[in-house]
Amino acid sequence: MGCLLAVASGCFGQGLNGDRVGLKEGDVLFQTSRSTQSQAIQIATHSRWSHMGMLVREKRGWLVFEAVQPVRLTPLNEWVRRGQGGHVVVKRLKDAAKHLDEKTLSRMRQIGRRLLGKPYDLTFEWDDRRVYCSELVWKIYKEGAGIELGHLQRLKDFDLSHPAVQKKMRERYGNKLPLEEPVISPQAMFESPLLSTVFER
Repeated sequence: MGCLLAVASGCFGQGLNGDRVGLKEGDVLFQTSRSTQSQAIQIATHSRWSHMGMLVREKRGWLVFEAVQPVRLTPLNEWVRRGQGGHVVVKRLKDAAKHLDEKTLSRMRQIGRRLLGKPYDLTFEWDDRRVYCSELVWKIYKEGAGIELGHLQRLKDFDLSHPAVQKKMRERYGNKLPLEEPVISPQAMFESPLLSTVFER
């Protein structure tokens, strides 16, 4: 692990070479977004992380499935640069070699591609009409590999007391908060015991 992190840090200033640092398809990436809702997400979930995605490899290089506006595949280095300070944590499914064979990864890519172009979900609803970042990765793993990364919560389980959070809630929901709506947060997935950190910078 120490060698991997050292190599990664050494080449990061020139862009992240996924092959050189040993990244793999299915790796899950976390960062702190610069979006206007980032602070509210961090406060409500008691987390540093407000955005995430999942890594895939294609002919044009390393790409990240992410839900922004709209859901899309973003080149890895572009994705990393958008985060605060270029900081990123990459986690990998434990026993990934056992559980993420090529057939499973192909299904996961298909699930991700089915959701490409979907609008970003500002109200964090659980259907597929619109999709937010952690929902995208959770559903790719659940539907493509039969694996649940992190426990679903309800909107009411989060810390909604801070003024910044309440402001965003009023903007999105008015006075009708869907407190029972299932939600998966980046922090819940970050804390999943099924994942281990393989890269951080």
